[in-house]
Amino acid sequence: MRVLLHYDMDHAAPGLDVASCPEEDEARFAELLPDTEVIWHVLRPLTAADMDRAPKLRLIQKLGTGVNTIDLDAAAERGIAVANMPGRNAQAVAETSLLLMLSVLRRVVTFDARTRRGEGWPAGRALTGGELRGRTVGLLGGGEIASLLHGMLEAIGARVLYTSRRPRPEDPDWRELDELLRASDVVSVHVPLTGETHHLLDARRLALLPDGAIVVNTARGPVVDEAALAAELRTGRLGGAGLDVFESEPVDPANPLLALESTVVLPHVAWLTRETWDRYFEVAVENCRRLERGEDLLHRVR
Repeated sequence: MRVLLHYDMDHAAPGLDVASCPEEDEARFAELLPDTEVIWHVLRPLTAADMDRAPKLRLIQKLGTGVNTIDLDAAAERGIAVANMPGRNAQAVAETSLLLMLSVLRRVVTFDARTRRGEGWPAGRALTGGELRGRTVGLLGGGEIASLLHGMLEAIGARVLYTSRRPRPEDPDWRELDELLRASDVVSVHVPLTGETHHLLDARRLALLPDGAIVVNTARGPVVDEAALAAELRTGRLGGAGLDVFESEPVDPANPLLALESTVVLPHVAWLTRETWDRYFEVAVENCRRLERGEDLLHRVR
């Protein structure tokens, strides 16, 4: 079975012919598509045109959870199965969310730059950081990532609230979204990108956050209205933002969020650990085996 690993990484699996292709190498991608039966997909969007160039394609296996980068309708029209692997990157993303919170609170990027310039000490009063202990962290989402992060934050001593699509009024930590935002010193995004969640944190909702609050997003960029967030950060009303994802990726170097000292930014790599890759390949290989045997796929989306 010919598998196209659409990322700059090699992986060998017995019985599978795995060819890797960096996401930015469009020429190699076009060359490999005609013989490809399975695509192991990461982030570069897969379109109907891509699928038309792959007449043997039977499965698009998302290496991760979010399938917003796959044209699901086009796949269904062509009889191409789509599967993902929920939870396999949860530990890495939860840890990165915590990292971003602490990095913003402790002004890590600013101190790093100052130290490299020989200006690290003494630190001015404006650079005095804060601690998570005693702060209220609001989690947008109640899935596995949010659950793992919930435990990490409580261990540090933070108060943790969360919201979810399904109301859970019996849980004392659950809040309606607007109520959660009003109470949160830090808000962390852990919801998929859908029509309902696009710009979920818009200007109105960002204005509900207390002065000095921090926004962290390791989910999908368009869940947050970037223009509204940048405006709140420029005025200094919000204390900062830790962002692994953006509305347009790769992020434009001219994006105003990148020019602000109050932001800590990463290029959509919250999931990127060796351990995550091991878990990804375990599921991806298993689904290839199941496809060969005509068995039900794990975590089939379409």
